[in-house]
Amino acid sequence: MIVTNIEYIPNMQITEQYGVVAGSTVRSKNAIKDIGASFKNFVGGELKAYTQLLDESRKHAIERMIHQAEALGANAIINVRFATSSIAAGAAEVYVYVRP
Repeated sequence: MIVTNIEYIPNMQITEQYGVVAGSTVRSKNAIKDIGASFKNFVGGELKAYTQLLDESRKHAIERMIHQAEALGANAIINVRFATSSIAAGAAEVYVYVRP
């Protein structure tokens, strides 16, 4: 499956359009890592546990979007965008979608 954030794929032609596909996931780290991140906020620096969480979440959301596109018969997903939002304390949603 070709997945790209541009509006077209060079040297390829769009012959059919199957509609909008999307994928999302809501994840949280455990309480111990949340406490560690709270201490890191005092001294500054990267919150590596949260960086890893968002990376895993993006991959999972993309996988869900790809499965949806494959079920429709698509061989590519173009113009992909990401959005992240806070759902609850220590939990975030990553949403991947195709911008129309």
